[in-house]
Amino acid sequence: MDFLKRLEDYRSMENSLAWEGSFQDYLDIVKKKPYVTQLAHARIYNMIKDAGVEETETGKEYKFFSKEIFGLNKPLEKLVEEYFHPAARRLDVRKRILLLMGPVSGGKSTLVAMLKRGLEQYSRTERGALYGIKGCPMHEEPLHLIPKDLREEFMKEYGVYIEGELCPSCRMRLEMEYEGKIENFRVERIFLSEENRVGIGTFTPSDPKSQDIAELTGSIDFSTIAEYGSESDPRAYRFDGELNISNRGLMEFQEMLKCDEKFLWNLLSLSQEGNFKAGRFALIYADEMIIAHTNENEYRAFISNKKNEALQSRIIVMKIPYNLRVSDEVKIYEKLIRQSDLSNIHIAPHALRVASIFSVLSRLKESKKQGMDIVKKMKLYDGEDVEGFKQKDLKELQNEAVDEGMSGVDPRYVINRLSSALIRTNTQCINPLDVLRAIKDGLDQHPSITLEERERLLNFISIARKEYDEMAKKEVQKAFVYSFEESAKVLFNNYLDNVEAYCNGVKVKDPITDEELDPDEKLMRSIEEQIGISENAKKAFREEILIRLSSYARKNKKFNYNSHERLREAIEKKLFADLKDVVKITTSSKTPDREQLKRINEVSARLIAEHGYCPVCANELLKYVGSLLSR
Repeated sequence: MDFLKRLEDYRSMENSLAWEGSFQDYLDIVKKKPYVTQLAHARIYNMIKDAGVEETETGKEYKFFSKEIFGLNKPLEKLVEEYFHPAARRLDVRKRILLLMGPVSGGKSTLVAMLKRGLEQYSRTERGALYGIKGCPMHEEPLHLIPKDLREEFMKEYGVYIEGELCPSCRMRLEMEYEGKIENFRVERIFLSEENRVGIGTFTPSDPKSQDIAELTGSIDFSTIAEYGSESDPRAYRFDGELNISNRGLMEFQEMLKCDEKFLWNLLSLSQEGNFKAGRFALIYADEMIIAHTNENEYRAFISNKKNEALQSRIIVMKIPYNLRVSDEVKIYEKLIRQSDLSNIHIAPHALRVASIFSVLSRLKESKKQGMDIVKKMKLYDGEDVEGFKQKDLKELQNEAVDEGMSGVDPRYVINRLSSALIRTNTQCINPLDVLRAIKDGLDQHPSITLEERERLLNFISIARKEYDEMAKKEVQKAFVYSFEESAKVLFNNYLDNVEAYCNGVKVKDPITDEELDPDEKLMRSIEEQIGISENAKKAFREEILIRLSSYARKNKKFNYNSHERLREAIEKKLFADLKDVVKITTSSKTPDREQLKRINEVSARLIAEHGYCPVCANELLKYVGSLLSR
């Protein structure tokens, strides 16, 4: 593509978005598209909704967040439905400060950054378009020009809502420049931009002795006082504080709870009445969302201070915990690695998964339910059915663990350890054992971890290693079967035919000879024993399979090899048991014969072609599984 041509097209598109017209022209736009007058919270809510919403097993998934934030469907659903939605309907919550509370590196800053970038892009779309009074330092809504006495009549005729008053600057311009004729004002389309300080602001507290309140509310321009003669003249004031420039959008208040009290006082009236005090002017109206973020310890210290009671009642706290799903944790690490300059290093399959298993285990709370251990809980959270529990038990487990996910290992620690392993390794590939080793080494260098916590985390590394051992064995054993899925399917169908005949008390027809035979008890038991089904429990297990089969048939769904978690596990274990000796002899042989070497090369080629391995990690995997099977 000719880049200069692309640049020219981009400029043309930018120019086509720009618009300027009279106040009457703007009223024509309002008549056709009333949504251009929506308030800041409604614009943010519609931006999230317009990106798409999908119903999933774990709740609503908002597409707006799904490319950057993983595993937080529930907290995000709560944020949208309990804050943004009512705020968009002009309920009182919109005047509250939104405080995101959660552990470090849990996604709070990412969430705020997404809202900012999203607003920038949305204001450039048809649905997110907004307009402001030309020359207004606060880019305010042109409908503020309409006198109070005429607003009710206007709102009935145009079907829109008007809230707020003119800023001091526009009020003076109306009187002195336009002699009260609002129709002479020019209106322009505005595009929200943090870079250009239009509708998106960020306030970062620093040393309270040197930081000035002017950073929030603007300041007097002393160079013009001689010209205008008064500090209360809007022309002698710079309306460039973060609260001023954030009008029509949002302001991020970084480290709000560490801020000096004098800065927080300004938020009291803004979070109650929707206006703030600046200079020697009347209260200034601001249509903006204030969003802040903090961790739990800072929040506890804040609420324990009685001086903060007035502000506490004006804050809505939303908890943003760590992700608790292993598959989503993998996506977090993949995203962070994609952003780095490590594309030339191959990461072996399951390397990020073992790191994710370790992280998620550290965040989970032990369940008091009988038969439920932390590994089962982790798998259940990740969408797997485990022995004795189904996905329907998930809600009960989540309700049992209050504040789960508010502590544990943060993704930043793991990605730092991964970076260390990726940089230090002299090979072009990093495998799961390298990852676990790097995480363990990091614990030794971590001064803030207590001895008890260290032992707990070492135990989770050990569990992650055991989980990997099972994954590695399965991967190699699958690769040894030329067509694993096909073999599993044949064994699965054979088992189903025999179970159906057994439960219905009929014979099985031999597909080749058409001879009628008794159900193959030996085959059924050889599969059931793989998952510990006793002789006494076999009838109940077979009947359960048949009920599931009938249920699928009624719903016109196909009952296949993956439809029953425990049966799938039994089929795989049976196939692996039949293969174990072949795999063991082939992979553990120090001097493989010609036939074994041929098979190793075939398996290695299959791991590379079908499972995402490179020659280095495929060879390491085969050696490792050989050592596991020889134990």
